[in-house]
Amino acid sequence: MHSPIQTSSIKRIAVLITCHNRREKSLACLRALFDQSLPDCVGIQVYLVDDGCTDGTGDAVRKQFPGVRVLQGDGNLYWCGGMRFAWTEAMKEDYDAYLWLNDDTILLSGAFETMLATACEVRASEGHDGIIVGSCRDPKTGKHTYGGRIKRNRRSRLPDQPRLPGDRVLPCDTMNGNLVLVPREVVTRLGNLSPEFIHTRGDVDYGLRARAKGISIWMAPNYIGECSANPAAGWTLPSMRLLDRIRIMNSPKGLPPKEWLIFTKRHTGFLWPLYWLKIYVRVLFPWLW
Repeated sequence: MHSPIQTSSIKRIAVLITCHNRREKSLACLRALFDQSLPDCVGIQVYLVDDGCTDGTGDAVRKQFPGVRVLQGDGNLYWCGGMRFAWTEAMKEDYDAYLWLNDDTILLSGAFETMLATACEVRASEGHDGIIVGSCRDPKTGKHTYGGRIKRNRRSRLPDQPRLPGDRVLPCDTMNGNLVLVPREVVTRLGNLSPEFIHTRGDVDYGLRARAKGISIWMAPNYIGECSANPAAGWTLPSMRLLDRIRIMNSPKGLPPKEWLIFTKRHTGFLWPLYWLKIYVRVLFPWLW
């Protein structure tokens, strides 16, 4: 994809953020966001969900960034719930596009311009909008952490490996939700994040649902954000007791069985029992991995 960059039709962007007790990270994220250089015709409005923070995140944001619309949660929304809440409020004003931004993700200089240029290139080449994904690297090691995801091979039903960015726009099968631009045209067809997911997998599910509807997903060139990788899920660690692994797996931030059932039935076809069962084998025998 090498179409010339054209003037984007995206003028009004809602930035969606949800946070819980990471005040300094949330403020650093907002500082990097508002330091971005935007075309004169482009404006942003931030919708930030304070999901029951007890560390003063909401008050600090209101004081330092009075233009941010702070929405109050009760501490039980988690990532998917908080992002759905922010998105529902933002959609009332019908923005041209919606940017998912994790509150622990720091935008690098030129990130917004790169995302918009990629969106424009995709539209010029394909004749319609697609989802645009930004890649993140670890701020200390420079290693890839989050971004687009692809299937390992044609037999794979799920996108089980990351796609590393290059110097051009690349297609993806789905994405992590750290830094994602979703144009209005996509939202009209696909709507909000699925309500079946509490914390994780809502982003991957959104991308897979998009691809199932023929909506393309494209990764912007190069790294445009920094974000440390989350530690390995506790339920996958052989060093933990079995009962602790099961407890963590059933928690909202783990892999709740009902959510995993919905996910596998939705995205792995007739093989869903095998995918569903594999996780429980992993909980019982994590050292096999």
